[in-house]
Amino acid sequence: MVGPGDDAAVISAADGRVVATTDLLIENRHFRRDWSSATDVGRKAAATNFSDIVAMGARPTALLVGFGTPPDLNLAWVDDLTAGLREECGQVGAAVVGGDVVAADVITLGVTALGDLEGRDPVLLDGARPGDVVAFVGRLGYAAAGYAILSRGFRSPVQLVNAHRRPEPPYAQGPAAADQGASAMTDVSDGLVADLGHIAEASGVRIDIHARAVPVPLKMREVGAALNVDPLSWVFTGGDDFALVATFPAGTTPPDGWTIIGAVADGQGVRVDGHRWPNGGHEHFR
Repeated sequence: MVGPGDDAAVISAADGRVVATTDLLIENRHFRRDWSSATDVGRKAAATNFSDIVAMGARPTALLVGFGTPPDLNLAWVDDLTAGLREECGQVGAAVVGGDVVAADVITLGVTALGDLEGRDPVLLDGARPGDVVAFVGRLGYAAAGYAILSRGFRSPVQLVNAHRRPEPPYAQGPAAADQGASAMTDVSDGLVADLGHIAEASGVRIDIHARAVPVPLKMREVGAALNVDPLSWVFTGGDDFALVATFPAGTTPPDGWTIIGAVADGQGVRVDGHRWPNGGHEHFR
């Protein structure tokens, strides 16, 4: 209702509830300018937040952007960053409604996203129950494989490298899963095992994953062989693809496009083919 230029934005919330999330992206930790264009960085900054919104079963509506920048940063880079933010907003029908700019030693983006539940109940982490099925939608391991490729000085395969630069979260699938009765849901930002671990801990259950049910594309297998890396390590512990993973009550069919990869049982933690997976995923202060 009131956008950039005033002391604060004013956002309508017909549902009466607002879903809010925030995320930080820091240069040389979350992105590198020699690997990613400014447009890539803008799109990724928006995507990381929109993914959290849809993981609650909501529709993204607005972004607030805090931007820290070295004083000598080229203005063309800033223009491209802004274009990337706007492009990603266009994917979900949201808008950048305000923010702030400050001087900083490295480029820093603090992004807050808002969302609308549109009458749905939020899908939380603590709703999984024994007997539920576990399913995901989106890409797993692509961004991690792309990061490994870039770290070794290569720039192809482009499909995997671009996945690191610019994620493609399955935005429409979050609300669709909520409408279909998902009992718990999260986005895969730190790794499939780690993020399913959050559901398992919050719900007081064990989650069993069947490795053979999780697809590993041929291109990723080829890169794994070339780099002497088990591609399943990217699939199970790689984040930044922002796939969605959810549990659905027994007898409930996940929406079209979702793949069932396991089940919920009594116990605790996450098991892959009955075993703990080493190095479950990204931990910021490990």
